[in-house]
Amino acid sequence: MKKYVDRRKRTVYSNKGVSVQRSLFDLTGEKMPRDKTENHGKIVEAAFEEFKKYGYEDASMRRIATACGMSVSGLYKHFPGKEEMFSSLVKPAIDGLMDLYHEIESEYFEELSHSGSVNMSSTKGELVRAMEYIYDHFEEFELIICKSKGSVYENFKHDIANLEEKVTLRYMEEMKKNGITVKKINKQEFHLLITACVEALFQTVTHGFSRKEALHFANTVEKFYAPAWKEYFGV
Repeated sequence: MKKYVDRRKRTVYSNKGVSVQRSLFDLTGEKMPRDKTENHGKIVEAAFEEFKKYGYEDASMRRIATACGMSVSGLYKHFPGKEEMFSSLVKPAIDGLMDLYHEIESEYFEELSHSGSVNMSSTKGELVRAMEYIYDHFEEFELIICKSKGSVYENFKHDIANLEEKVTLRYMEEMKKNGITVKKINKQEFHLLITACVEALFQTVTHGFSRKEALHFANTVEKFYAPAWKEYFGV
């Protein structure tokens, strides 16, 4: 299910027409007053610009308040602090990427369960699909990858690599249960290989690739890694 984020409302939409509000402004479920909704849009735009320019560590709630024409105390009525503000900007995009990740994960495990065979030829185009999602939410991932130092998201790439490592090891165990011979691997080397692959994916954001360039690169990485993984696992 493809998702995109309305930056001003911080709402995640699906292609089925369903929306889920992810705002810290309205925890009661009641409709926000018009003036509060307008302030919401101003704060989101100002926060994006502040974090993009200064990064999380050096971002100033005072500057954001000034840009919104608000007092600092007024801004804190909307957000308890800088961490919550930053999280409200990036977490919906991360949640959507995790949904896509687990969707692709399920495809691999279901195929293995149904056919009893393994296909590591990247025919699912998982890196291209991930890159499409990232570029649908480029501003959010630019903050996460380039501007999150000092926040709870500064180890995002490391966390993704750890998740991919755990899921792949679990997949290897399932292959063995299905009678598929898998080479014994060096887990330290495996960790570095996974990390390199994840790092490559997000380097497009760091280097400011265009969408076209990024999708081409994702396709190149898939072609590069697919035969390498087959050789590495001996499948």
